[in-house]
Amino acid sequence: MDIRALVGRNVRRARILKGLTQEELAERAETSQFYVSSLEAGRRNPTVEMVVTLAVALSMDYLDLLRPDGESISTGDD
Repeated sequence: MDIRALVGRNVRRARILKGLTQEELAERAETSQFYVSSLEAGRRNPTVEMVVTLAVALSMDYLDLLRPDGESISTGDD
């Protein structure tokens, strides 16, 4: 399992479900749009701290960003 690709896909999926652009997510997470783009493309290896920061920015549980494909992602809107 490529954890970088997995986290990237989950961040992208959650961001789209929330109706956010990469720039909006970057602003909420206090990072750059380039970082978000690279992360979603699986080119970044996020720290645990950044996974938590992104989850907070997406109003979701950080564990959902680590779930394997096919498992449900809770976006906090439930």
